[in-house]
Amino acid sequence: MTATPRKNSANLGGSWIDGAAAVTSGAQQRIVNPADGTTVAEIALATPADVDVAVTSARTTLCTWAGATPADRSVVLNNLAELMSANAELFITEEVAQCGKPIRLATEFDVPGSIDNIMFFAGAARHLEGKATAEYSSDHTSSIRREAVGVVATITPWNYPLQMAVWKAIPALAAGCTVVIKPAEITPLTTLTLARIAKEAGVPDGVLNVVTGSGTDVGTALAGHPDVDVVTFTGSTVVGRKVMAAAAAHGHRTQLELGGKAPFVVFDDADLDAAIQGAVAGALINSGQDCTAATRAIVARDLYNDFVAGVAEVMGKVVVGDPLDPDTDLGPLISFAHRNRVADMVRRAPNEGGRVVTGGVIPDLPGSYYRPTLIADVAESSEIYRDEIFGPVLTVRPFTDDDDALRQANDTGYGLAASAWTRNVYRAQRASRAINAGCVWINDHIPIVSEMPHGGVGASGFGKDMSDYSFEEYLTIKHVMSDITAAAEKDWHRTVFRKR
Repeated sequence: MTATPRKNSANLGGSWIDGAAAVTSGAQQRIVNPADGTTVAEIALATPADVDVAVTSARTTLCTWAGATPADRSVVLNNLAELMSANAELFITEEVAQCGKPIRLATEFDVPGSIDNIMFFAGAARHLEGKATAEYSSDHTSSIRREAVGVVATITPWNYPLQMAVWKAIPALAAGCTVVIKPAEITPLTTLTLARIAKEAGVPDGVLNVVTGSGTDVGTALAGHPDVDVVTFTGSTVVGRKVMAAAAAHGHRTQLELGGKAPFVVFDDADLDAAIQGAVAGALINSGQDCTAATRAIVARDLYNDFVAGVAEVMGKVVVGDPLDPDTDLGPLISFAHRNRVADMVRRAPNEGGRVVTGGVIPDLPGSYYRPTLIADVAESSEIYRDEIFGPVLTVRPFTDDDDALRQANDTGYGLAASAWTRNVYRAQRASRAINAGCVWINDHIPIVSEMPHGGVGASGFGKDMSDYSFEEYLTIKHVMSDITAAAEKDWHRTVFRKR
């Protein structure tokens, strides 16, 4: 890669408000590469006062952007997709530097996936749907209008900074909303670059704003701001509930994509090799820092020992190291603090019956790395099995029959994603119906497409990202009912008063 993240660049400040880098007075924030601890950039954080400015800018430009035709907005979003493609190398480099994710993941997933999502919504902007205009009563014509809901406040996480900014902002822009994004303060670079090139693409000043700050002050101020209309959030369940509480003070509509504890159910007729390969890939993507990652393998007893041995063997071949090396499979976790939290959970697992089969150690590398880890024989009540790990750790336990497998799959408060592995179509269909999750994969785990929705149930939140379904988060439905009789006295008036 030839491009490098820009340090302290005048056109890449810590916030982007009203179409320009904003001078903010908050504390200085170092953006640290978790692979080696080096400083990638240093920015000034925003303050609640900056949130006011950004929201005011978004509110001021709302009428103009919402009043643009769907075709006009589509053209701008297509321009944005083209510019992101032209600047793909910069996005890849910044995402790798701030997150520590392997360059293959950023190159083949994060950046092209974001471009595809923008392209999808550029088209979707022109295909709003509603019930047919018709006479649903004998003396009126009814029609449906789909209108931008208003100013959208969105708070995005550190694990997929670019993709989450796109998932939240782009459907909102396509719907005619204006947006204020608060990225995680430790990974803001690609979000800021997205805002900058959005201006080049033709997004009017004030339509897309970025305020980089901490969740406790800037996030709370944004979620609870009286002049926003929708609050969207991706992150942990604990923080999501705080965001929802702040939004509820003003009755804001909310959309939350929260934590997960995805079951990975392997039935006794599954293709064992496919399940083993899928489990390792599904557990280790983005170093396991993925809410949909496979974390709970629930395996038929007849296959259990072979599955455990196979996963351990494949995990042992995973290359851990420099994210810029194309041969690297697993990069560091986002920080030493987070790495230590994962390591502490693994260390406690044997106290509750878990058996560390492979991994469970910190490699001798300069960054916040952790070896791929497999823990077998975990108890259903154990911390490592029930709580979100958010690291390269897969737990495994056996099941006795299909009913037991599905019971275990649903024995969690989370409901974001799951997978079932079987050659039997009826078993697969039963699993897809019975498992309580927003997405159920059959004989695979992780793939997503822009045309299909992403979102969970229960402690994993509500509402959808991606797909046409996500438009529901950013559009209001207005019923227009027009009299077609021209009569001064309507028949229904008699229910209120009698002519005298």
